[in-house]
Amino acid sequence: MPLVSERGQNAPLSPFRKLAPLAEKAKAAGKKVYHLNIGQPDIPTPPSALEAVRRSDKTILEYSPAEGYLSYRQKLTAYFRKFEVETHPDDIIVTTGASEALLLAFLACLNPGDEVIAPEPFYANYNGFALMAGIHIRPITCNIEDGFDLPPVEAIEAAVGPRTRGVLITNPNNPTGSFYSKESLEALADVVKRHDLFLFADEVYREFCFDGQEFYSVLRLQSIRDHVLVVDSISKRFSACGARVGAIIAFNPAILEAINRFAKLRLSPPGFGQILAEAALEMDDAYLDEVKEEYDRRRKTVFNRLRKMPGVISYLPGGAFYCFTRLPIDDAEIFCRWLLESFEYQGATLMISPGQGFYASPGLGQQEVRLAFVLNTADLEKAMDCLENALATYPGRKEAEIKAAKAGATAL
Repeated sequence: MPLVSERGQNAPLSPFRKLAPLAEKAKAAGKKVYHLNIGQPDIPTPPSALEAVRRSDKTILEYSPAEGYLSYRQKLTAYFRKFEVETHPDDIIVTTGASEALLLAFLACLNPGDEVIAPEPFYANYNGFALMAGIHIRPITCNIEDGFDLPPVEAIEAAVGPRTRGVLITNPNNPTGSFYSKESLEALADVVKRHDLFLFADEVYREFCFDGQEFYSVLRLQSIRDHVLVVDSISKRFSACGARVGAIIAFNPAILEAINRFAKLRLSPPGFGQILAEAALEMDDAYLDEVKEEYDRRRKTVFNRLRKMPGVISYLPGGAFYCFTRLPIDDAEIFCRWLLESFEYQGATLMISPGQGFYASPGLGQQEVRLAFVLNTADLEKAMDCLENALATYPGRKEAEIKAAKAGATAL
């Protein structure tokens, strides 16, 4: 029998999907499962965007251009202008979600064996994309004590090695919800320029910045204009994860040409998805304003509940709709399985993502989990009831260690 490739054997399991079979078994047994494991919002996709797909007069769903429909890219240029970014449609390549966007960026800019520096914890699938591209992620570990803020530029610069070709950030961050300021990004730009690196920036959650913080895109960093590649997606912005429409934005013609070669090999991004995305961009700001207010309520609901749970260490996320929290448990993987297999409270349990999968450094995240506050506040309260009761009864609770860690925590 032919052997599976090493790449196939080593592909990491998604921490937010790997326990899905256990969730299905729990539901089949009659339990209500509150899903806080994955960034799938329960907010309705804009009705006008869905209606645009229904009204489409296409008699043939043809391939779109490899770089995406021109009409959609034109509307994206107007969209980015809201963030003080001037783009041209030729600066944009539409992709099959942000996942393909980042993978194409890696393939176009990096050679096998090259390294990319990334603050960890980071979006878990970055590990898989790196494996597929044959590159390595050199992690810099961030700390829950400061809300997983961007590491000091000295730490980033110290990590630059002979094979380092880029830095990868997510702002606002998934999985931590941290927000990177203009000043932090400008300092990072100096390192990128000094070492002639690429800066890969996932800005999918740019709409969701809280507490008066103003989002600052790396596309505005003029000193490294030719070094920057930004990943975009409509999945979270318009609650349209299944549309699979993303984009790469860059100002370097050589990079765009290389990405377009790969884009042509996969033929085209989704046609109906682009129709939906284009219609969503035609809306006024009311939809996104309401969505942001709703996520702010959910953010505060989760934080206020977590801070009252004995032994739990957390913080108030500055953006996105995630919180990475440390629990008084022995092992997050075991705990997340136990929630689905052995625990219930008032006929319900919850599904959350174990923290280990969001790190590249072995052994980290063992007592941490990611919570996605993608449910309405009433359901979030019930999910937090489940979590609080689970922590009180979990056989692997580790009170002493967590008390010691909490004693040293600041700025929570």
